[in-house]
Amino acid sequence: MLAADAGVVRWAGVPLGFASRRRIGYMPEERGLYPKMRCLEQLVYLGELHGMRGSAAREAAVRWLERFGLADRRDAELQALSMGNQQRMQLAAALVFDPEILVLDEPFAGLDPVAVDVMTAVLRERAAAGLPVIFSSHELDLVERICDRVAIVDKGRLVACGTVEELRRDGPVRLWVDAPGAPPGWAEGLGDVALVRRDGSRLLLELAAGAYDQAVLHAALATGPVHEFRRAQPSLVELFRDVIGEGQAPEALSHA
Repeated sequence: MLAADAGVVRWAGVPLGFASRRRIGYMPEERGLYPKMRCLEQLVYLGELHGMRGSAAREAAVRWLERFGLADRRDAELQALSMGNQQRMQLAAALVFDPEILVLDEPFAGLDPVAVDVMTAVLRERAAAGLPVIFSSHELDLVERICDRVAIVDKGRLVACGTVEELRRDGPVRLWVDAPGAPPGWAEGLGDVALVRRDGSRLLLELAAGAYDQAVLHAALATGPVHEFRRAQPSLVELFRDVIGEGQAPEALSHA
């Protein structure tokens, strides 16, 4: 519907053409299936559109309906299914023809916890079988839990990319310190240290680049017993805030 105004998309080093696009499984955020078409009939039809023979398409459609727990709804119209089951059908449509790559847009949007578990299990299964899985999502807790690598996009630009552990290593150093006998404001007088959060006597401190964490420990011990001293492990949401800034909606492009 829109022509690209710049750039080239390649798969396996070759610009995309009809044959390669036919091998991409795509799941849009908005429902893209026919609401009045029966589930089995719809999957068979879509399999045939991607080049499958009728018998093979039907076999694959039945298999994926069973995999997603929809075997008893095979003759139901799509519009008669719950939103979660429609989402499962959407993924089944992207998988029915055995694609070479899977591209998903917000696959977990609007799903209940059981449906999320089913979707996650299928994506992990496909990735373990060697299928590249790329998806965009605002559900950063799920992204952190299931993805091998994460890319953070801001206004169409890639601003960070790597495993969650790599992004953590590149982020600021933060320490949880609990010195219950310390006077108020003891850490705020330390150089190259900023207070991020206070939780009772526990402080989350951020060290400036090049600051020495042992200096913080020595200062804490000088006030009395130290019950906790450890490096904080930021979540993907916190990493996103560090990269993009506070107050923006999280968005990540990820692959399992």
